[in-house]
Amino acid sequence: MIFEKYYEVGLRDIGANNDATNIAILGYLEDIASLHSDTVGLGPDDVFDKKIVWLLSDWKLEVIKRPHYKDKLKVMTWAKGKELCSSYRDFKILNENNEIIVKATSKWIYFDLNKNKISKIDDNILELYNPEIGISIFEEEKLEKIKQPNDFEKCIEYTVKRLDIDINNHMHNLNYLNLAYEALPEDIYNNQELNNVRISYKKEIKLNDKIKCLYSFENDKHIVAIKSFDDKIIHAIIELS
Repeated sequence: MIFEKYYEVGLRDIGANNDATNIAILGYLEDIASLHSDTVGLGPDDVFDKKIVWLLSDWKLEVIKRPHYKDKLKVMTWAKGKELCSSYRDFKILNENNEIIVKATSKWIYFDLNKNKISKIDDNILELYNPEIGISIFEEEKLEKIKQPNDFEKCIEYTVKRLDIDINNHMHNLNYLNLAYEALPEDIYNNQELNNVRISYKKEIKLNDKIKCLYSFENDKHIVAIKSFDDKIIHAIIELS
């Protein structure tokens, strides 16, 4: 089943040239994924009773034509096939001319809060979403792993604040992208649109954690690795281009 919702680009969603930011676009996608889960009894309001949550592990976003302030958007999403403990979800955003202007895919982990561990996805769970098997927004069915660069040219340090924390008591997934932007060189941040975003989440970040964001430019991509202060933990890797 393809689930859809309409959005309008608001003031809080825009950046340079009054265009929607990548953070805003991912916010629409995050929101509609949650609303879709609400309809099958696995949304945020169901977590307290069922003790099951979907944890985001990967994003891939491609902005074909960037939405502008007050644009009306049709956002669509659908669940796809599952692996043992994870499932993919695709997205597309259409403008008022019915053109696809944004494509995205994501990977979600099925997590049992009672057992505090990743859980196997039963077939009946996925069937609740009436998945669109064989329909993919990108040619590749699965997301490739992001490799961490060997060398970095810039580093910023950060201590996690309360404003960063989500309903799972972890840093909200969109804030990882905010941190990556902070690590970008000034000229890249100000002068490049960065229409392709790839995020791989490795290990949750919690309140008061001290982290560092390390920047590198490799193979025409801006790469930021978010790591623990002692370098022992890789929390996420972000690619921008």
